[in-house]
Amino acid sequence: MDQLRQSLLDAPIIEKGDYEYFVHPVSDGVPMLRPELLREIVIKIIRKADLEDVDKIVTPAAMGIHISTAVSLMTDIPLVVIRKRQYGLDGEVSLAAQTGYSESEMYINDVEAGDRVLVLDDVLSTGGTMKAILDALEHIGAEVTDVVAVIKKSGPNELDDAGYSVKTLINVTVEDGEVIITDSHGDG
Repeated sequence: MDQLRQSLLDAPIIEKGDYEYFVHPVSDGVPMLRPELLREIVIKIIRKADLEDVDKIVTPAAMGIHISTAVSLMTDIPLVVIRKRQYGLDGEVSLAAQTGYSESEMYINDVEAGDRVLVLDDVLSTGGTMKAILDALEHIGAEVTDVVAVIKKSGPNELDDAGYSVKTLINVTVEDGEVIITDSHGDG
């Protein structure tokens, strides 16, 4: 995970209110995402995630899409994108997601009761988006086989007491405008 580690150490920090936010190719699309970094991340996800009998990969728009697409291509598991736009299609389920710096309504299609799903995302920070997704999947009746986030921003999050476990590739914190690696192997 040398490329991911170094790219995080090099990430610029911006402030959104009281929230220190690192700007990174995986989570923001800037600076540009190099194929070797994406390849490293995808290989690590495939090695870490429980992919046995997974029917679908589920990811929120927008920054989970590139990671999940690459994992889908490597595993032949279909991909479902949770969108920020409502289409009103049959079976569409809405969820409200709250992050450390925004709130949004999101919509899931193509996940049904009994589906075995892998949930993938770019960053786990406050846990608001991930908790909303996992709660919605539980409501649908899908079986979440595993949950993986590339980067975890250390500290309390909404999943801590919710009974959900998230595997991560690397854990960081942001202190005094600098990314600090707290666990180079992540959780799980």
